Amino acid sequence: MTLNTDGMEVSARGSLNGQAPRCEHVDISPVAQQGLPQCAGCLVLGLAWTRLLACLTCGWVACSDDSPGTHAREHYRETDHPVVAALEPEPAWRWCYVHERPV
Repeated sequence: MTLNTDGMEVSARGSLNGQAPRCEHVDISPVAQQGLPQCAGCLVLGLAWTRLLACLTCGWVACSDDSPGTHAREHYRETDHPVVAALEPEPAWRWCYVHERPV
């Protein structure tokens, strides 16, 4: 069974809570070796970040949306790499920019 979400064919496999379709971007994202635990964009601009996220496609590390630079979202806009994961202390948290939700 498939669901049509925003014109996309999505598999009906359940998420961890069994309520929403699983995000297929998690399945297609290779787990890349992450870069240094710092946001290069923030370092250049002299900004402090709130949380760091690692791109699961290429390993790029950048600051989250609750940081002043929002460099992880900027990376998504430039590359279309859909899924990021939080670095410490929440390594299990992942976000899909395409679906705008945790996965």
